[in-house]
Amino acid sequence: MTLPPCAPNPPRPLVLASTSRYRRELLARLRVPFDVVAAPVDETPRPGETPQAAARRLALAKAAAGAALRPDAVVIGSDQTATIDGTAIVGKPGDHAAALAQLRAASGRTLWFHTAVAVADASQPQPAIDVVSTRVAFRTLTEREIDDYLRAEQPYDCAGAAKAEGLGIALLETIDGPDPTALIGLPLIRLSAMLRAAGYRIPG
Repeated sequence: MTLPPCAPNPPRPLVLASTSRYRRELLARLRVPFDVVAAPVDETPRPGETPQAAARRLALAKAAAGAALRPDAVVIGSDQTATIDGTAIVGKPGDHAAALAQLRAASGRTLWFHTAVAVADASQPQPAIDVVSTRVAFRTLTEREIDDYLRAEQPYDCAGAAKAEGLGIALLETIDGPDPTALIGLPLIRLSAMLRAAGYRIPG
């Protein structure tokens, strides 16, 4: 992919259309100033929609909703879906009981995480969009391991209850994907390229 030379950051502000603390922390790594807006989007899956397609659609919808609130800005939208063995969709558990059920189901099996990122730039005819997929293989877990992990980490806002940036890494056998930050919720390698293409200067 050919990108334009880095230039001074444009006067347009950068906005993250997400209230996720994980995405805020990830985006802060790029050391480009940004604002945050809440851009609520109905995340109900559509009949027959693949997990990758759902993540792509929702990332675009969040970027568009953010752009409607901040038409002066370049807006980032992102979404993540997860599946067990490529079939059953796994969401955020929300509480201990649901997280326990998710990790019991994941024990000894493989989860795929599909993380989409979209960048809406009013100067461009359409948003930039990409989906980064990560394969995560779980160890065979005991009930004690699952319960201890959940009580220590309380990952109830993480898809599949798999908080790999924390203690959840100890539950896994392998992680296979092109960008480790995609698993956390925002693929910074791909996003950095998108922002450079939009005229932002990424240090480093």
